[in-house]
Amino acid sequence: MTSSRSWLLPTALVALTLIPVAGGALRLTDLAGGEVTPENARFFAAPVPVVLHIFGAVAYCLGGAFQFSPGFRRRKPRTHRYLGRVLIPAGLLMSLTGLWMTLFYPYPEGDGDLLAAFRLVTGSVTTLALVLGFLAIRRRDLPRHRAWMIRGYALAQGAGTQALVTIAWVVLVGPATGLTRTLLLGLGWVINVAVAEWAIAEPGRRRRTLYRAKRAERTA
Repeated sequence: MTSSRSWLLPTALVALTLIPVAGGALRLTDLAGGEVTPENARFFAAPVPVVLHIFGAVAYCLGGAFQFSPGFRRRKPRTHRYLGRVLIPAGLLMSLTGLWMTLFYPYPEGDGDLLAAFRLVTGSVTTLALVLGFLAIRRRDLPRHRAWMIRGYALAQGAGTQALVTIAWVVLVGPATGLTRTLLLGLGWVINVAVAEWAIAEPGRRRRTLYRAKRAERTA
């Protein structure tokens, strides 16, 4: 039962990743044999960054999901470390190509400076989180390594949460365009960051709860 429960979060993260994976597969299919249109012309003009971004994001988000299984980390620590050596470069490839595309691709219709600013901030913080997570594990600082890797992964999973938020808005309210769409995309990142910070603080909450329980037993 405990073993099955430890895989609930990784399974949910894999399912969340399938949304951007489907979008990436469609983009690659389009580049492989699709027709050039005003919407995709920027990708045909410079296909390498978007192709690297898709492969980096898929590898990082899918592989990273398994790192969130306590049972996997406990039973296979060596595999956890080896996987991390693949995931950090994949995550950096994803974030750096994302920054490049934001800076140098023309804006697609419906995007604007505010959304570009959101992407630059999240891409930069993701890069920083991966670097700081790597440096922390080199120092054997496991709590900081855990915290920064959770933050980086949460931001990387923004596309999946954004899709869910946008779909919910369209179903409940109607089409999301312009500033509304930009704010919904921003909300997806905010939700992920909030969940990440909650998860980072969870061990501390557990220790405080255990301490209070033991103290109550001693004073009873």
